Amino acid sequence: MKNLDNKLGAFKLPILIFALGLVLMLLPSGSQRTREDTQNTLGEALSLTQGVGEAYVLISESGVVVVCDGAQDARVCMEIVRAVRSYTGFGADKITILKRATDQ
Repeated sequence: MKNLDNKLGAFKLPILIFALGLVLMLLPSGSQRTREDTQNTLGEALSLTQGVGEAYVLISESGVVVVCDGAQDARVCMEIVRAVRSYTGFGADKITILKRATDQ
């Protein structure tokens, strides 16, 4: 045991840090709550933007869907895509803008 301890002497701290990192990666991250917060925050920000109207945002691992009143206006859609890209990092091909039903 002492011989192994001597050989590992210089590597004890890196091995400990690696093991701690591995344990932290296995812990639940709470990403669901973060996603909900992001959806709500982004939806509120978009709703405050001129021409968007009321906006609802859904974020999944594969993309973002925005449902809003102003989806029929191409300029508004481009602004929404630009804002969502900036905030989430998703490419324009992963962002869908849908018109909100008026009878809701």
